[in-house]
Amino acid sequence: MDTARMQEQFERMAEKARHSFWGYVGCEIERIDERQVVVSLDVKEHHLNLIGILHGGVHATLLDSAMGLVAMMARPDVDVVTSNLNLHFTAPAGLGPVAAVAEIAHLSGRMITTQGRLTRPDGTLCAMATASFRVIERKGP
Repeated sequence: MDTARMQEQFERMAEKARHSFWGYVGCEIERIDERQVVVSLDVKEHHLNLIGILHGGVHATLLDSAMGLVAMMARPDVDVVTSNLNLHFTAPAGLGPVAAVAEIAHLSGRMITTQGRLTRPDGTLCAMATASFRVIERKGP
């Protein structure tokens, strides 16, 4: 995909995201292309669980969102939906920034497999994930 088309698609996705669950959580797209996406979040108190660490659902949201975006960028002319998400929690995250990096692991006709890592700024791995996305025919504009 050429740079201008990728930038246009990125801007369209970012605008839609602001008005969705993604925007409510506070996710930010840091970098995006056909092979890799970086999504960040400044973890606030409302993102924490009862023991004061990043809630597992927020881990899942960040990783599923980043992996979904990279799947969408890999196949921009179709819609994709998560069909499987595997998540491994490896270290706690508290208040402050975290980043989810997602990459394409495998592409086929109807499936896209991705992998992702959620880290703190010091490089500590907080979670890692894989996900499969089913390619479906686009139903809308």
